[in-house]
Amino acid sequence: MHIQKELDTRGLNCPLPILKAKKALAEMESGQLLKVIATDPGSTRDFQAFARQTGNELVEQSTQADEFIHVLKRR
Repeated sequence: MHIQKELDTRGLNCPLPILKAKKALAEMESGQLLKVIATDPGSTRDFQAFARQTGNELVEQSTQADEFIHVLKRR
């Protein structure tokens, strides 16, 4: 998987990780991948809802220690 942009939102609570991801995706081209690293446990659910609402594809979600990794594909 080739990530074009990585966003570190560690320490930020909802809705900031979503807002930063939305801004980053707006600057990307269709089909490009954005990786978001978050520490907010609610971010898993939030990114699922965000993908459904915006049409961007949630390619992958994983948890590593106390970090939540989200990979989104720009629509």
